Amino acid sequence: MANRAGKRQRNATGTVREVSTDIHTGGDLRPLSAADLSMIVSHAFDILSTVGMSGLTEMATERALTAGARLRPDGRICFPAGMVREALERAPKRIALPGFTPDRDLQIGGGAVHIGTGGAAVQTLDAATAKYRDSHLSDLHNLMRVVDASPNIHYGVRPVIARDMEDPFELDVNSAFACLKATSKPIGISFCQPGHVAPIVEMFDTALGRSGGFRERPFCMAVIVHVVPPLTYAPEGILTLENAVRAGMIPQICSAGQAGATSPVTLAGALAQGLAECLAGLVVVDGIRHGAPCIYALMPFISDLRTGAMSGGGGEAAIANAAAAQLLAHIGLPSTVSAGMTDSKLADAQAGYEKGYTIAMAGHAGADMINLSVGMLGSIMVASPEAMVIDDDMCGAILRSIRGIEVSEATLDLSAVERVVSQDGHYLGEEETLKRMKSDYYYPSLADRQSVDDWIDSGRPTIWDRAQERVAEILAAPHPAHLSPAVEARVRADFPIRLEP
Repeated sequence: MANRAGKRQRNATGTVREVSTDIHTGGDLRPLSAADLSMIVSHAFDILSTVGMSGLTEMATERALTAGARLRPDGRICFPAGMVREALERAPKRIALPGFTPDRDLQIGGGAVHIGTGGAAVQTLDAATAKYRDSHLSDLHNLMRVVDASPNIHYGVRPVIARDMEDPFELDVNSAFACLKATSKPIGISFCQPGHVAPIVEMFDTALGRSGGFRERPFCMAVIVHVVPPLTYAPEGILTLENAVRAGMIPQICSAGQAGATSPVTLAGALAQGLAECLAGLVVVDGIRHGAPCIYALMPFISDLRTGAMSGGGGEAAIANAAAAQLLAHIGLPSTVSAGMTDSKLADAQAGYEKGYTIAMAGHAGADMINLSVGMLGSIMVASPEAMVIDDDMCGAILRSIRGIEVSEATLDLSAVERVVSQDGHYLGEEETLKRMKSDYYYPSLADRQSVDDWIDSGRPTIWDRAQERVAEILAAPHPAHLSPAVEARVRADFPIRLEP
C-alpha cells in the first residue's frame, strides 16, 4: 500500500489550496484466477486471429496487412497472435496524463486508482424543481466546476451532451471550452467528426499560450469509441483516433459490449470479446505510431435480460468490471473500467448501494481509471451536480479503503499499550493519536455523523439538502483562475464560443 501525503500550493490568484499527492494502489481484489486469466486472454487472441474484425478503414488496413495481418475471403481482417504481442511489447505501461497546470498531473498505469466522470447523458436533474430536462452547455460547465472543486475526483470526461448546441462543430468546440474553462484537472472529450480534432487542438494551443503547447502538455484525452460490438470497427472512430494520435492527444479508446446483446451472455465470453476489441484498437494505434500512448477502456456492460435494457448497477456489472481491470493489468495496459452507473433515477438508497459496491470493487481490483463513476443517474442517461458531490464524499471513503492498513513496528507499538493501560486507560491523549488523526482517517464532508438528537435539533437535514448547499457554494465561488481573461478573450475571438462569459 502506498503512503499518502499532501502539499500546499498557491494558484494563480494566490489562494492557498490543498493539493493531493496521494496514490491509492489497488489490485488486491482478484476475481479471476491465474488459470482464468490465461484462458480468457488466449480466447481473445483466438478471436482476433480467426474471427477477426470488420470495418477497418482502407489506410489502417494497408498498414495492418504490411505488419502481418491477413484478410479473410469475406473481408474480415485477422491479427496473428505474434503481431498483437509485438504491439503489446511496444505499448507504454504507464502514461503521464497532464492537467492544464502541473499540480493536477496524473500518472496512469500500474494500479494507481483514479476516479472520474464520463458518459453522454442527455438530461440533467434540476435540484430546484426535482425534474429532468435536456442538458445544456451551462450544465456541462457547472458539472465540470464541481469536478474541479471535488478532492476525490481526479479527472473530468465530458459527462453530458449540450443539447442546446445543434451544429456539430460548435458542439465539439464549446464542449471542449466548457471543460477547459471549468477545471485545470485532466479532461476528456469526444468528437462528432474526425476533422474537429485539429481546430480544437489549435484552441488548446491558444489557451496554453504557444504553438505546440498542447503537444507538450496534452491535458485533454480524446475519448473514442473505436469499435461497435461485436467485433466491428467504427470507421469514424478510427479516423478520429488517427487524427488524435498524430496531434499528440492521448486517446482513451473504448469497448462497451452489452452482455447478452452485443457480447456473449457469459461474463467470461463478454470479457474475452471486449479484450479482443481493445487489442484490436491497440494494433491500430501501434500502426499509426509505434509505442504511442493510449488508455484502454474495457467496459463490459450488462443487460437486464428480462427487458434487454442496460443495467449499470448490478452485481454482475461490479464483478465484470473488476475482472476487466485485472485483465488489462495482467497484459500490462493502462486501464479504464466503468462503475457507479446506478439504475436509480434519484440519489437515494439504491443509488448509494449500487455506486458503492461497483466503484469499490473496481478500485480494489486496481483499475487505473474509473469512468462514469460520479454524478450519473438513470443508467448514465441523467447527470446531477448534487449527486456528484455526494459521490465525491463516498469516493473519499472508498479510496481510503483501497489504501489499506499499514502494518509496521510503528503501528504495533507495545510500549504505547503498556503506557496507556498503566496510566490514563485510553489513547486519546497519545501523540500518535493526534499525529495520525488526519493521515489515517477520512472525514466525510456531507455524510452525517451527528447524534440523533443533534440531527433533529439541526432541522433533520438530508444528504441531498447538504449536497444542494455544497453545489451552491461551489458555483458561487470565483471561477478557477488557470485561464486568464486575456487568453480567454483570444479563444473567444478565434472560435465560436457560446458559453456566457
